Amino acid sequence: MIKTILIDDEALARDIVKHYLKAFPNIEIVAECFDGFEGLKAIAQHQPDLIFLDIQMPKISGFEMLELVEKRPAVIFTTAFDEYAIKAFEVNAVDYLLKPIEQNRFEQAMQKLPAKLAKGDESKALLETASLSPAQNNRVVVKNAGVIKIIPVDSIHYIEADDDYVKLSTTDGNFQKNKTMSFFEQTLDPAQFIRIHRSYIINLAQVTKIELKEKESYVVLLKSGIWLPVSKTGYVKLRAALGI
Repeated sequence: MIKTILIDDEALARDIVKHYLKAFPNIEIVAECFDGFEGLKAIAQHQPDLIFLDIQMPKISGFEMLELVEKRPAVIFTTAFDEYAIKAFEVNAVDYLLKPIEQNRFEQAMQKLPAKLAKGDESKALLETASLSPAQNNRVVVKNAGVIKIIPVDSIHYIEADDDYVKLSTTDGNFQKNKTMSFFEQTLDPAQFIRIHRSYIINLAQVTKIELKEKESYVVLLKSGIWLPVSKTGYVKLRAALGI
């Protein structure tokens, strides 16, 4: 049996998927969830092989939820989402069903399922592409000690490289995120965030002072009292961004 979870805030959409799944006796629905928070709990509890996942949901989106799943199941998205998501699906061969879901299209997606289960997780590249959507880059969702926190980007003071993760230093403390520095450099507003060093991206609104530390070696002081190093390239970008 293929253990399956339905994650969608619309009861009617879940009912339609359940109705279509009656034609597939090898599918066992082990849980239904109405938002991403409930979805995360159910995935951790049941370890499903497959999830049907809506993208536009209250609290956190389907993409944000999927980022927080450590061992991702196969995913069939149910959505009416934007061009960024569609491009991601096409590039990474992850199937999606546009609402209202038609039965023949549903059956086509299910025919692809055995190959997807055999191939394994393909969602990382999809998430990287989909996150270029403007709807995805005004906040960062993290999980800390089992608690999900939504961080508005305005509250980020700086971002620091931390092995395979990055550390987000924010108004509410420090958090880890399993993303690269390059990812944040690409997705954050360049008028607000500048990469001043290979290990640091700063929020320009937090800058209070730039000082020469040694010959051609600069440091920047943030409102939080933190001093950070500035590379030669970073200094040029920082001066240009501040208009000095």
